Amino acid sequence: MSATCSVFLLLLAVVASTQGANILGLFSSHSQSHLILHMSVAKTLAEAGHNVTVVSMMQPKVMHKDIHLIVVPVTEEQERTIEDQMNTMAGQKNSVFSTMFRLMNGMKVMIDSQGELLSDPRFQRIYETKFDLMIMGYFINDFQLGVANKLKVPVIIDWMAAPMPIIDWFTGNPAELPYVPILSTATHPMSLGARAQNFGKYLFMSYITNLLDSKVIGIYKENFGEGKDQPTLNELRKNISMAFVNCHLISEGPIRPMVPGLVEIGGIQVKDKADSLPKDIAEFLGKSSQGAILLSLGSNIKSSAVKPEIIQTIFKVLSGLKQNVIWKWEDLENTPGNAANILYKKWLPQDDILAHPNTKLFITHAGKGGITESQYHGVPMVALPIFGDQPGNAEVMQSAGYGLSLDLLSITEESLGEALKEVLENEKYTKAVRKFSSLYRDRPLTAKQSVLYWTEYILRHHGAPHLQSPAVHMNFVERYNIDLYLILFTFLAVIVFLLSLVLKFIWNKLRGKTITYKKIKNQ
Repeated sequence: MSATCSVFLLLLAVVASTQGANILGLFSSHSQSHLILHMSVAKTLAEAGHNVTVVSMMQPKVMHKDIHLIVVPVTEEQERTIEDQMNTMAGQKNSVFSTMFRLMNGMKVMIDSQGELLSDPRFQRIYETKFDLMIMGYFINDFQLGVANKLKVPVIIDWMAAPMPIIDWFTGNPAELPYVPILSTATHPMSLGARAQNFGKYLFMSYITNLLDSKVIGIYKENFGEGKDQPTLNELRKNISMAFVNCHLISEGPIRPMVPGLVEIGGIQVKDKADSLPKDIAEFLGKSSQGAILLSLGSNIKSSAVKPEIIQTIFKVLSGLKQNVIWKWEDLENTPGNAANILYKKWLPQDDILAHPNTKLFITHAGKGGITESQYHGVPMVALPIFGDQPGNAEVMQSAGYGLSLDLLSITEESLGEALKEVLENEKYTKAVRKFSSLYRDRPLTAKQSVLYWTEYILRHHGAPHLQSPAVHMNFVERYNIDLYLILFTFLAVIVFLLSLVLKFIWNKLRGKTITYKKIKNQ
C-alpha cells in the first residue's frame, strides 16, 4: 500500500509541476486555416488548466473561454493587398514554387506584417507577464524567436503540415532524399528520375530559404538589435525545443525517420465528439434522406473570387442533384443562384458537418486541414485545388483512392457531374477512405494527448535540451561528413598516385631490361 501511495504522490507532484503554466501562443500567420490548427493546440492546453495567452492577427474561429486573446490585425491596405493576391491566384494555375516566389514579391506583406506586429503597443504588453513557454505558429517568421529569447522561455514550433526542409533544419531531422519525397507525390520505390527530381526540389527549397533568410534576419535585427550581448538568429534557431507537425506518417506516408524533437499531432483540430450543429444546418442535414454534400474552397480564397462562369458551372451541376448541398459562400446577398437543395453559409463548422452520418461527399480545395478532417470521418472527396500544397494534396488523395481531383479552371458541367456521380455511387472510394480513417485513429496517444504530454514534458525539463539532435549544432561540413570524405579522398588519391609511380617505376625497369636484352641478343 505504501508503494502505491508513493507512486500516486509522485504522479501528483509531476502534474502539479506543470499545471497552471503561463504559455504564450504567437500565431501571426494571416490564414484562418493555419490559425484553426494553432488554436486547437492552445485550446487543448487551456482545457488542461494552463494559462494561455494568444497573440494573433485575426479573430480565431476556434476559441476557449479561458484563453486570453490579443488580436493585432493587419492594416486595411495590407488586407486589400492580401485579398487581391488571393483573388489573382484563384483565377490562374499555381504551384508551390510560384506561390513561394509570390511570397517574396506581391505577398511579402504576409511576412512584413508579422514583423510589424512585434512593435505594436498591444503586443509589447506581453513583456509585462512572466511566461514559462512560447508556442510559435511557423510561417516564415522565425525572427519571432527573439520574443522567446527576451522572455527567457523555451520554444515549441507549431507547423501545419508534415515536416519540410526548414522544419528538418530546425530540429536536425534527416532529409533522406532517396526515399522521402519533397513537395511530391512520388511513390516507392522512387526511380532514378524521381530521385533526381526530388533532389532538384530540395535544392530549390534550399535556394528559396536562403533568399528569404536575409529578409528574416533583417527583421530580427530591426526588432531585437545586434551586438555581442544579443544572440544571432541562427543561434536562437539552434535552441528550439520541439516542433509539432500536423501529420501522422504511419497512415499518411511517406515513412521516414523522425528525431525525438519532432512530434506528430495530425488531426489536432478534429473534435473527440462533434459539437451540436446550428439549428438550420442540423435541420438541413437531418432531412437529407438522399445524403448531403459539403462544398468549401477554404478560408483563404473567397468563393466569389473564382471566375463567375466556373461558379455557374458548379451551381448548375449541384442544383440538379438529388442530394442536399451545404455551400460555403461568403456574400449571402449575392449567391450563385437559388435552389431548394442548396444551403449557403458564410462560415461552416466543417469538422462537425463532416462528422454527420448524412454527409456523403466533400467538395474541397484540398487544403491539408480539410482533407485531414474528411479522411478522419471517412468521407470521400472531389478536389478542386487552387494553389500552394493543394494540387499535391489532391493528387495524393486521388492516388490513394479516396476520391477524384479536377482542374478548377477547366471543369465543365459534364466533367464535374461525372466525378460527383462516380464518387457518390462507387463504394470503393468510401471503403478506401474509411479504411484509412481506422488506421489514422489507431495511435498510442491522440493528437491532443500528444500535445499535452509533450508540452508539459518541455515545461518539466526546462526546454528539454537533451531531446535535441546533435545535428542541430553541427555545421554543413560536419553534418554531412564532407571533411572526412575529403580526407579519405585525398588519402586515396595520394595512395593511387604513389602506386602509379611505383608501377611506372617497375614498368620502366622491366621495359629497360627488355630493351637491353634485345640489344645483347641482336649483337
